[in-house]
Amino acid sequence: MLDETQTKPEVETLDAVAVNSARIRQPLYAARKKVFPKRASGNFRRFKWIVMAITLAIYYLTPWLRFDRGPYAHDQAVLIDLANRRFYFFFIEIWPQEFFFVAGLLVMAGIGLFLVTSVVGRAWCGYTCPQTVWVDLFLVVERWVEGDRNARMKLDAAPMSPHKLWLRTVKHSIWIVIAVATGGAWIFYFADAPTLLHEVMTGAAAPVAYITVAILTATTYAFGGLMREQVCTYMCPWPRIQAVMLDETSLTVTYNDWRGEPRGRHQKKAAATGVTAGDCVDCNACVAVCPMGIDIRDGQQLECISCALCIDACDGVMDKLGKERGLISYATLNDYNANMAIATAGGIQPITPSLVRTAEGKLSPALSCVKPATLLRPRTLLYAGLWALLGIGLLLTALVTRNRVEINVLRDRNPQYVLLSDGSIRNGYTVKLLNMRPEPRAFTLHMEGLAGASMTAAGLENDASGALIVPVEPDRLRTVKVFVRQPSTDATPGAVSFDLIAEDRGSDEQSTYRTSFETPEIPR
Repeated sequence: MLDETQTKPEVETLDAVAVNSARIRQPLYAARKKVFPKRASGNFRRFKWIVMAITLAIYYLTPWLRFDRGPYAHDQAVLIDLANRRFYFFFIEIWPQEFFFVAGLLVMAGIGLFLVTSVVGRAWCGYTCPQTVWVDLFLVVERWVEGDRNARMKLDAAPMSPHKLWLRTVKHSIWIVIAVATGGAWIFYFADAPTLLHEVMTGAAAPVAYITVAILTATTYAFGGLMREQVCTYMCPWPRIQAVMLDETSLTVTYNDWRGEPRGRHQKKAAATGVTAGDCVDCNACVAVCPMGIDIRDGQQLECISCALCIDACDGVMDKLGKERGLISYATLNDYNANMAIATAGGIQPITPSLVRTAEGKLSPALSCVKPATLLRPRTLLYAGLWALLGIGLLLTALVTRNRVEINVLRDRNPQYVLLSDGSIRNGYTVKLLNMRPEPRAFTLHMEGLAGASMTAAGLENDASGALIVPVEPDRLRTVKVFVRQPSTDATPGAVSFDLIAEDRGSDEQSTYRTSFETPEIPR
């Protein structure tokens, strides 16, 4: 810390107003006041750059990844094949009847969101939400074209001129290119990407492809470039849901007013007159960098997305002043209340900065700080347990143990049975065999539970045991008309249940369907 006789660096006081502050919040239908966030730098800003680069790379590049599934299946690593009703994810193939896997993943995503929110507040919103990622990307373009905060505010207030028109044209043109790329990347998840790209560029793609690109272009441009924080405040339900996810031990971005108050811009003069001032110099740096247009010093607000850029801005100011970082920090309500009790002598006097510092001017060791153990509490353990149980215990187990063959049988209703010339009884069945692997397979179809019965089917051969050999193409459903015949000497009057079993002897996978065999009733 700097000695009082030393000259402290000048801290720039920014003319920033929190347009969405809780203290001056406008009516619901008031005209939007533009937010011009200043470029921030620091650990959290670097982390946001990394997350943005990773998430954008995943979104734009994933359709172009290849994965060899053999000669009978698509080689696109991630593909939603609507025409053939398949979903491919590297070595995993999901059929329509297995949609519960997708539903399970959505439930896991919800539980994961609850877990993250209960631990670190709206970290999803601040770092990985698509709205946040694309707003950050659009802001990068805006700063590159028009300059940082002051330059953009000056340009916005200036009358239209050739220079302003040129800058706005360049900015919006780049925004539209990004929006088109966003919509274009989305459609590549639904068809072979290189083929679809060629069709789109040559005008040969289906109309739905162009419609989808147009809709996503419009929404990306409007949400990321024009509406920005309004999407998070008015359109997204999560700000209003998150409150029930938080408790006294959740980490949230917090202004530690027990240390910062009373704030003032002229702390040297205050010290000279014997007035003790807090660490906040009211420079508005935290307000200037906020993409939501709020003042974190007003307390917790639904607009806050926990991006922590205000922490970076404030830490930079504290570094210049030679003071400890953390005036704005991630903190729990329990720690905040404990420190506030120290700063106010148990609540019997206003905030007194000297109470939170030692005689040497250091922060008191009695102050509470975040402990890793606070993250391991019943709520977070419950969420983590449910997430692991659903993901590892259920979905992963079901994925590993699932069969890649299915059989479905429909017994003929008219006629229910046929009496043959030799006295035997015949029933007809429509058997559907589904080969769920991207390779040709030959299944054996046999019966259990029907004495003396035999099977025949047009165009199919029987093996030595009497089972039918049914070849099925890769990833295809084959329908076979099967006739089951039982001698009258073995027949039981009425309906007799038995099993039809389809088995792939090469992999020991099998599927069983229970049906019935109808014979004439004994006359009374």
